[in-house]
Amino acid sequence: MQKTIPTLSLRALCFLLLWSLLILNSCNDDNNNPAPPKEENVYLKESRPITSLSKAQVLEKAGNLATFVSAYVKNDIKVYKITYKTKNTDGAEINASGALILPVVTGPASMISVQHGTITDPGQAPSLFTDGSEGSSFGSLFGSMGYIIAYPDYIGYGASDNLPHPYEHRASLASASLDMLRAAKEFLKEQTDVKWDEKLYVAGYSEGGFATMSLQRKIEEEASSEFNLRASSCGAGAYDKTAFMKHVINDKTDGIAGYNSLYLWVLLTYDRIYKLDKPASYYFTEKYASKVAAAGRNVSIPESFHLALNDSFKKALNDGTDKGFIDAIADNDVYKFKPKTPTQLYHGTKDPLVFYFNSENAYNAMQKLGATNVELIPVNGGTHSSSILVFLTGTQAFFAKTP
Repeated sequence: MQKTIPTLSLRALCFLLLWSLLILNSCNDDNNNPAPPKEENVYLKESRPITSLSKAQVLEKAGNLATFVSAYVKNDIKVYKITYKTKNTDGAEINASGALILPVVTGPASMISVQHGTITDPGQAPSLFTDGSEGSSFGSLFGSMGYIIAYPDYIGYGASDNLPHPYEHRASLASASLDMLRAAKEFLKEQTDVKWDEKLYVAGYSEGGFATMSLQRKIEEEASSEFNLRASSCGAGAYDKTAFMKHVINDKTDGIAGYNSLYLWVLLTYDRIYKLDKPASYYFTEKYASKVAAAGRNVSIPESFHLALNDSFKKALNDGTDKGFIDAIADNDVYKFKPKTPTQLYHGTKDPLVFYFNSENAYNAMQKLGATNVELIPVNGGTHSSSILVFLTGTQAFFAKTP
């Protein structure tokens, strides 16, 4: 005999049906549309706070610069380390990192991507924010001026310190810096400390100048729809690698071992990245070849760099027969484009490390391509180190007048 459903069970069933409808409705907006799912980050992997600094602490970190910049230091700052996805020089996906510095302000703030200069100590990476490092001093200053500061470590430092740094390699400096900006953009969407007004400025000195021009070019050519790039300030970068290399292989230089170690670093980096795979004895005289083979860029060369190179190697470059190395160098000539962004080039006319002709050649080439928004600013008599203050104060003024 078929059983009938009790009245109480029908009521319970109706109650459950009504409850489920209420739950479904609570997931909809006022127009009965489902709430949009949270957008997944593509580049940002992780973020964590490093420190917070008051205005007084920022000035303390500035050291000798405090006298010159005290009028500009206006805000406390918060500092974060962000880890993000990028690609190594071989195309392999890796994690890289950088520091993100946020000003404590009530209104929206613009962003500066600062590309750091040459560091030989991994402990100086911006994301470590150690006292005396460029990221800690300059980053804090510009952050306290009211800017959001993105400070990429580059490949080989911070989260990727198990990898060799691709020193003065245009493509990877640009991509690591651009992916840092993409990760910073994702981070800023998730927090409420400061609102980004979408304006972006880029700046850097020495290797950072080269990296900044590399980043500027990549943004203008490949990512202009992603970022509102307003101005670029490049200081003392080795933009004309072809002319630079011809100079150091043929002409007498100061013979300072610290400078030569950087020229050596560039040479060994290009040999590795472009898979030239030449033995040290191909490049260097017997006096240095075995030492370079054993110690790499840490070899001391206390004489003009060209004296440490084999005549056969120099001849192969001068007559064009070593096409592999010549092409590798030319691939890193970053200046061959017409900037769309207002750009300033600072350079000391007596720079003994990164010669002044790098900025002069870049400026002249850009002018020939029709650029009218590029300005060359010689620091008369300036060396590589003595020109930094002029670059910093000039950059601050340049960005302030380029809204």
